[in-house]
This record gives sequence, structure tokens and C-alpha cells, in this order.
Amino acid sequence: MAGILYVVATPIGNLEDVTLRALRILREVSLIAAEDTRRTAKLLQHYSISTRTTSLHAHNEHEKTPRLVERLRDGESIALVSDAGTPAISDPGQGLVAAARAAGIRVESIPGPSSIVAALSASGLPAPEFLFVGFPPSRSKDRKDWLADIGLERRLVIFFEAPHRIQRTLEDLAALVGPDRIVAIGRELTKTHEELVVKPISAIVEASIQPRGEFTVLLTPGTGAASAATALPELEIIQDELGRITNSCNISRREGVRILATKYGVGANDLYRLLRDRNNSGE
Repeated sequence: MAGILYVVATPIGNLEDVTLRALRILREVSLIAAEDTRRTAKLLQHYSISTRTTSLHAHNEHEKTPRLVERLRDGESIALVSDAGTPAISDPGQGLVAAARAAGIRVESIPGPSSIVAALSASGLPAPEFLFVGFPPSRSKDRKDWLADIGLERRLVIFFEAPHRIQRTLEDLAALVGPDRIVAIGRELTKTHEELVVKPISAIVEASIQPRGEFTVLLTPGTGAASAATALPELEIIQDELGRITNSCNISRREGVRILATKYGVGANDLYRLLRDRNNSGE
């Protein structure tokens, strides 16, 4: 009989934030596949768990997955853990889970701590629905395009950012979506020096964030494109005008949208959304 692959959520900071079920599973399985065995060792030592561990991270997941699946087939149960929080969500593990399922092996989720939910629940921001988008691209141009896109989103957007990039990302975000847009920035959540700040982007940029620990960022929704529509001529006219500007001036489509937004007195993000929605609808 095949074993079970358990996807186990572990604390995002405070070691007390672990479920009794997670501790039981970590004791009972034959092996723990951990993103960083040294990080996981601290949790295991804290709770006197002696289960063997093996590393499973972004650089070896493809190579090690077949061997782990074979062990599962042979009847061993394995716990999959990441450095913190839930595996396979902006963390390694998705490949192993997919391979186990493809092999007909049972996969069980052991839910627990999540920085996404922790930040959202304590922010006080309204979020009847939200969109989680992982990490921004590392390259400057790609990141700016990515930030401009999420700035158009009408739902609250949650993303992660690394400490060495957080200041630049917020500066880019302020320039692209406006300095007065409200954001919540979570750092060191559940730890001794936990911080969750809810302020306009400009206020956080001016204060300069201490670049330590992974950041969880909540971006409040944009105003949407509805108000912009009444200030514009037919979208077909705008589309033709945009084509002429980009071709004759040899500029990017995004820059052309900014020029037309200034001309018609509407937000660049609103106009970009209107044009994108029109293209997607095939009109």
C-alpha cells in the first residue's frame, strides 16, 4: 500500500503557531522533505521531533522528485514543508505534489499559518475578495510593467517582496499608481519585532523601511476604469490615435497611453485598462 504525501504548513515566525495535527504528522512520517533542513531543524528540535529530513528546494526538486515518489509508492509517508508557511505557494513543492498525484498517491494538506491571511486579517482593509500574485519580477523593466498591471486591479492585491528590493519596489509603485494609494506592509509577522503599517505609499517610502525579513504587501484596489469612460471619445478612436502616436514617435504602447491620458484628463491606469479590456473582448 502506498504512503501519503502530507503538505504541512509550518510557523511563519513564532514557533508556537503550529497545529497539533502538524506536529503529529511530522513525528509519524518516515521522512520530511524540507526547503531548508537547517531551518526545519529548529522547529523539530523545539518540539523534540527526531524524524529524518532531506532537502527539497528550487534547485533540486526536479532531480529528487522521482526518488521521493518511489518511496511513497513503496509505502513510506512523507511530509513536505517549506521554510515558513504553506509549501508550494511561492515556495518549492508544487512539482512533487503534482508528480505524486499523477502516480495515484494520496496527498493531504495540513493547513496552518499564512502570512497572506495574517497580514490581511490585521490590516483592517476591506477585502470581500483579493488577488495573490507572488513575487514581482527582479528585473527593473519587468517589475515596472508588473506593478503597473496590478495597479489596474479592482481587487485588493497581495504580493511578497524581498528585503533588498522593497524600497525600490515601493518607489516604482508610487510612481506608477500614485503616491496616495493606501498599502499595508507586513514585516516579521508573528515575530518579536512584528510590524504592520497601513499608510499611503509615499509616507512609507519617505520613512525608509528597514530591509530585514520578507515583506508582505497589500495594495488597495484602483478606482477602476468606469469613471474614465465618460471623459473619453469612442475607444476605437483612442485605439487608432494610440497606434499613430506609437508608430510616429517610436515609443512604447504604455508611454503612448500616458500621453493620451494626459490629453484627455484621465488616469493612465484607467485608460490602459479600458483599452486592454476592449482588446480582450475582441471588439
